[in-house]
Amino acid sequence: MSRLGPWTALLMFAIYVSFSASVSAQSPPDGTLKKIKDTGAITLGYREFSVPFSYVDDKQQAVGYAMDLCYRIVDAVKTELALAKLEVKLVPLSSAMRIPSVTNGTVDLECGSTTNNLERQKQVAFTMTYFVTSNRFMSKKASNIKTVDDLKGKTIVSTSGTSNIKQITEINAQKNLGMTILTAKEHPEAFLMVETDRAVAFVMDDIILSSIVASAKSPGDYQISADPLSVEPYSIMLRRDDPAFKRVADNALLGVFKSGDIHAIYDKWFLKPIPPRNITLNVPMSPAFKKVLAQPTDSGDPSSY
Repeated sequence: MSRLGPWTALLMFAIYVSFSASVSAQSPPDGTLKKIKDTGAITLGYREFSVPFSYVDDKQQAVGYAMDLCYRIVDAVKTELALAKLEVKLVPLSSAMRIPSVTNGTVDLECGSTTNNLERQKQVAFTMTYFVTSNRFMSKKASNIKTVDDLKGKTIVSTSGTSNIKQITEINAQKNLGMTILTAKEHPEAFLMVETDRAVAFVMDDIILSSIVASAKSPGDYQISADPLSVEPYSIMLRRDDPAFKRVADNALLGVFKSGDIHAIYDKWFLKPIPPRNITLNVPMSPAFKKVLAQPTDSGDPSSY
């Protein structure tokens, strides 16, 4: 039997992909898209304190960088399903409840500040990465703590249900630091522990720490560690094994990236005054995120960034 030449095989594959896409486009929605079409509603999970990604402003409205991107996905879903209107329901989520709320169907999209990693991918799916940060720690300048080794024997805090607390627990064991690790329900509680000297450091993503320090009574009293403990790519969570819904979400974000709209959305939340106190974070787009915009990815592998 003769073999197909490489160009013939490539052409047949292209025809197959085109045919499959056409069939998919003509097929009735299933999974999350069917649920949304049947109910006429989509449910977004948001965080109350993850400034500037997802938080409650002075008008008690859920706002933020991640919320703006999630609403772009909502628009794409509305178009995909040819709906005249689509109700948006909002559900507040804690760090600990965000993954269960996605897996059990309470929310369709988790619009927060969630790291996409390989362990979490066993439970949920992620959209294209929309921000890249690093795990660091914040402390009072007066404590003179610069490195992880300086935390030996000290009491630190992190927010429950985060990858940060898992990482610092592992570092504590690996380096035999003998730290006491406390957990807080939310970021403001963790910061308060440092502010009141119940803990010497708060371990969290540096962009979250930056926003907290900027909003503090005396921002100049605090410092953020220089050396990153890990790379943290942020993505929007959705349910696993739902490729049709993920395709719509990913395409919506790709549209924002390729059109250049991402720059205006980014500047709005990271380079301009944000509610409720009109504080400017002044965090320029990082080289790692610029790389993502040039080569979009949904990878949970830190080496991809």
